[in-house]
Amino acid sequence: MNEMKKILLIDTTQPFFIEGLESLGYEITDATEWDLTQISEEIRKYTGIVLRSRISLDKTLFRKATSLKFIAREGAGVEHIDMDEARKRNIPILTANEGNRDAVGEHAVGMLLCLMHNISKADREVRQGVWKREENRGMELNGKKVGIIGYGNMGRAIAYKLKGFGCKMIAYDKYKINYADKFMKEEDMDSLYRNVDVVSINIPLTEESTYLVNDEFINKFKKNIIIINTSRGKIVNTKDLVKNLKSGKVIGACLDVLEYENQSFNTLENMEDRETYEYLISSDKVVLTPHIAGWTDESKQKVAQVLLEKITSLRLI
Repeated sequence: MNEMKKILLIDTTQPFFIEGLESLGYEITDATEWDLTQISEEIRKYTGIVLRSRISLDKTLFRKATSLKFIAREGAGVEHIDMDEARKRNIPILTANEGNRDAVGEHAVGMLLCLMHNISKADREVRQGVWKREENRGMELNGKKVGIIGYGNMGRAIAYKLKGFGCKMIAYDKYKINYADKFMKEEDMDSLYRNVDVVSINIPLTEESTYLVNDEFINKFKKNIIIINTSRGKIVNTKDLVKNLKSGKVIGACLDVLEYENQSFNTLENMEDRETYEYLISSDKVVLTPHIAGWTDESKQKVAQVLLEKITSLRLI
């Protein structure tokens, strides 16, 4: 078989995805147990790479990937891929955001309801024999103004689902124009600062967005707000968030991601500021999940299917 028809599979995937690639004429190499050294030594042989987040495709790897024609990211987020280098080499980056957007939308709504109706807190109390009603009086989503920052697949899915709760949806996307639809109204950031009760962060992690949500950002909002982050942990400055949770400027936070996650998102690390972390895990104002917003049985299948369709459309074979 021509070596230009080889795909390097760096992370585990669905059997039907592999079968689909093989039916297209690709030879698949399972590199899920390879370390970075072995990947670096062999990458020159492959026309395609399929990965999630186990390794970083940096400039050094790109220089060795002399046969590379595409990169397929099984999921969303490309911060571990050197996008400048990919553009220089005209290598398309295929992502599968469409496959897990519904899961992310549902998860965001679930976390928000959990926070606003004190569900996690009340559940813990009842299990301990504590029965408090007035202390767990909640807030309703109906009529709340929700600001979506970043109106791509995830932002749109969250807007669609919250619209059904009677929320008033407005969105801001720095890199789009004329994107308003039946679910939300397109606005500038000043409008979000003046009006919203809830802020949902739905942007990729870049140099520009790192620690975008800091003390200055939070205090530009006229109202006390709830923050949802289902994108990447390092978009939120956790220490500044905790400061504003303590002051009451941030009523509550729904965090599926934390800045302490390692590259693969499988563990937490670099938590030198234990005081900040301890506040997060002990506060009833915070709902936490371990980067699972897009992590459902259904999305696992849909992500692989979306990526297979995009690779098929490349028509490299």
